[in-house]
Amino acid sequence: MRNQLATQLLFDLSQSGRRGAVFPASDVPTGAAADCIPSEFLASTPPDLPEVNEPDVIRHFTNLSTLNMSVDTHYYPLGSCTMKYNPKRHERLAALPGIVDRHPWQDENDLQGLLGMFFELQAMLAEIAGLPAVSLQPAAGAQGELTALLVASAYFRDRGETQRTKVLFPSSAHGTNPASAALAGFDCVQLSGGKNGFVDLGELKERLDDQTAVFMITNPNTLGLFEGEIAEISRLLHDVGGLVYIDGANLNAIMGVTRPGDFGGDMMHFNVHKTFTGPHGAGGPGAGPIAVRDFLADYLPGPIVSRDAGAELFRLTNPAKSIGRVRSFFGNVGILLRGYFYLRTLGAEGVKAVSEHAVLNANYLMSRLQDVLPVPFGEHCMHEFVASAQQLHRERGISAMDIAKRLLDYGFHAPTVYFPLVVPEAIMVEPTETESRETLDAFVDTIRTIINEDPELLHNAPHTTPVSRPNDVQAARNPILKWTPDKA
Repeated sequence: MRNQLATQLLFDLSQSGRRGAVFPASDVPTGAAADCIPSEFLASTPPDLPEVNEPDVIRHFTNLSTLNMSVDTHYYPLGSCTMKYNPKRHERLAALPGIVDRHPWQDENDLQGLLGMFFELQAMLAEIAGLPAVSLQPAAGAQGELTALLVASAYFRDRGETQRTKVLFPSSAHGTNPASAALAGFDCVQLSGGKNGFVDLGELKERLDDQTAVFMITNPNTLGLFEGEIAEISRLLHDVGGLVYIDGANLNAIMGVTRPGDFGGDMMHFNVHKTFTGPHGAGGPGAGPIAVRDFLADYLPGPIVSRDAGAELFRLTNPAKSIGRVRSFFGNVGILLRGYFYLRTLGAEGVKAVSEHAVLNANYLMSRLQDVLPVPFGEHCMHEFVASAQQLHRERGISAMDIAKRLLDYGFHAPTVYFPLVVPEAIMVEPTETESRETLDAFVDTIRTIINEDPELLHNAPHTTPVSRPNDVQAARNPILKWTPDKA
């Protein structure tokens, strides 16, 4: 019954004359609205809206919400996205009246508490990155990438090195890397990738020249492996005058243990909505601050929060050669504050423990699954691993997608599948540090149950959701972007 109510449209519940609220009579003089609103914006007839009472509306949306999966309701092993639990303590703190009642147009003197927290957040992120200058402006990880590349472009342009037009990245890079490079005006050069899952130093050397601007690399990489040659990679880039950009998507494996600035990174972004437990999903919200070396600090987007030493006040300042704003006001304030409270809650030792437990959980899962889902690259992993269902597909016709879809029937969100492309029938799993051993064991038991089920049952999974398995290709090529009533 719950699913039936949740999947019914409000129009299906509509009864003429039924309502949930009664509005007072309009006090706008007749014709006044028409006088100030252009005619093209005025409808000739009232909109065709459902007529429903309040209980029906509440039940509809409440039941609909129970069909969603989230980190609050299900285990969410989405590889490469760090879907960790969001502590409700930080939600409450970020919603304190003294925070949410602030307005960005207020005078700086009235925002000292907020600016002070941002000043401390800048300092904490700089320490975690090992890079001294931070801008909180970017609204998401992808925008953080783009912003860092715009900073690099401004830096090279200022030096007269306009010939540096190439951005290099491995074949296992997140798709946002080449997209950001292209948007920033660079030419994209993809490396084919080494056979062991790491960057091929020989190929990298062949590609490097005086046109190289930036090498973008995720470390740990998308296969869940730490690039052991990262210091040498950085040296090679620096020897030709290029910069190293560290994609911070996988920072959850190394924060508090090692720092990108220490192994050669010149720029990086943070995913506050991943690594620092801001709510993550449904397309937002996000926050993607960037950290850079001191010689790039003058090009950061502003405003940056600085401290007026004499008056002991916090001020909003713009770097001398700033590329300008990339986001309104101070950035995505609510998510940044959740990250701030997360770091203050944990402290330095807690941040390190997060990484250690994330790595432990991933290796535990990998060790328990690799006999049935082999992991082609690496004997051990960092925070995530990429298994392959290729053998199952060959022997029994069970694909990675079949396993992912069937997991929904058992109450688990599906892991990432078919990425990265270097692993056939890829299943990327990231348990994060917030899951218990009991949850991980239940996930393993479910995977083993699924792969022993009738393949035909799996091909048609999921069986318990309102929508089973849509045609992905058709949906991409012929999307239905709005609902229209069925006049039949």
